[in-house]
Amino acid sequence: MSFNSLASLLLANRQGLKVALSTDSYVDWDKFLDDIYMLLLRIKAQPCQAVAICCEDSYLFSVAFFATCYAGKKIVLPGNHQPAMLTALSPHFDLLIVDGEVAMKDEESITLPLTSQTDKVNRIGFSFTELDLNRSHVTLFTSGSTGAPKAINKTLLMLDAELHALERQWGQLINGTHIVSTVSHQHIYGLLFRVLWPLCAGRAFASNDLTYPEQVIKNGTQEQVLISSPALLKRLQDEGETADYRAVFSSGGPLSKDAATRCKTLLKQSAIEVFGSTETGGIGFRQQHDIDAVWQFFPEVKAKLMDQDCLALCSPWLTRKLSEEAGGYYQTSDQCVLLENHKFILNGRIDRIVKIEEKRISLLEVENHLNELEWINESAVVVIADPRRISLGALLTLTELGEKIQLTLGKGRFWVKLRQALRQWVEPVGIPRYFRVVQEIPMNKQGKRLQQEIAELFK
Repeated sequence: MSFNSLASLLLANRQGLKVALSTDSYVDWDKFLDDIYMLLLRIKAQPCQAVAICCEDSYLFSVAFFATCYAGKKIVLPGNHQPAMLTALSPHFDLLIVDGEVAMKDEESITLPLTSQTDKVNRIGFSFTELDLNRSHVTLFTSGSTGAPKAINKTLLMLDAELHALERQWGQLINGTHIVSTVSHQHIYGLLFRVLWPLCAGRAFASNDLTYPEQVIKNGTQEQVLISSPALLKRLQDEGETADYRAVFSSGGPLSKDAATRCKTLLKQSAIEVFGSTETGGIGFRQQHDIDAVWQFFPEVKAKLMDQDCLALCSPWLTRKLSEEAGGYYQTSDQCVLLENHKFILNGRIDRIVKIEEKRISLLEVENHLNELEWINESAVVVIADPRRISLGALLTLTELGEKIQLTLGKGRFWVKLRQALRQWVEPVGIPRYFRVVQEIPMNKQGKRLQQEIAELFK
């Protein structure tokens, strides 16, 4: 199967090809075109300029995505489908496409599917034409370090350039497979890896999520590629079963060594970790074959270090506006060390360095020292500001040993023990004053920490 650009994808001769898979059925190429055509007519009948797509089903999402493009409307992808989120983002769109209960009563909406599996659609006299990718726009949202949604605008031309790069990098590895996923298509990683890349390459994808670690292990075969994140991979448990995927991709944050080892053991693959952001798209990738695994830039990415050793980038999938900044490079907040052969080491984000009583404290460094303790499984350190002073709070998940020690000592003495352990590495002002214990650090399906939810736990 040849790889097609987004521009000419719907013109491809793919009769009979499976597009999407569900538990007991599949959708073929002709049905895909029929469904896009029917929705295209509905969108064109609406007096709208921007369409928010909020579909749980990845097939119906794909239908909505291409129908909106061919209707000449801007695509808006909210990070989630919660009513409060959609209300906050409502200035960005004037039509909502959903595949379930409408979350906003006052917004014009279309509910999918419009046709049944057996409906015949008459497309006589109609044919799809090439899309002008530079005129087709998508708005995604990222929370950044503050938790407030930030709109990131991209063209399909940028997405298309990145899709071609993904196929060049890994197309041969995953030929003849279909795609299963634990991450949402509402974000850039899931949009590219779960939906658009499979469509362009002619690989079928699963319509529904794999939600639980047990599903991931139970269903994995050499005919499948798993698109996942640290949020799920770290929860894999050895219960006597293993999977055997062709490849496993992970993005949303670096995979811990423990999670990487568990993935290799239980899924029979070293996860291909992809580093990037909504703003930059893909930057680099790695597999943790050894303890000092470093990152490899995508061949198309140019990089250099700027202020405070932060990474600056130039690539075909950065917007023109961004690429003109800093002399043609986009300045990130990621501190790095550049190595030979287009490789690099990540040293954390500069926006996670705060000043407390005139001393610079790295939140990432404090987290790393907490995570090294045998009582701590994972930590998230946040800044707590009140009128009197700025201090830190640490949200923790405990190991089995940590739970036993806390139960034996009591919380007060356990916190004292933690602070004493941290004093070996961290200055007194950088030691958290507040601690909270939870079962899991709040994260979305992409493996991104929910900063606002974490901060709420310290109020």
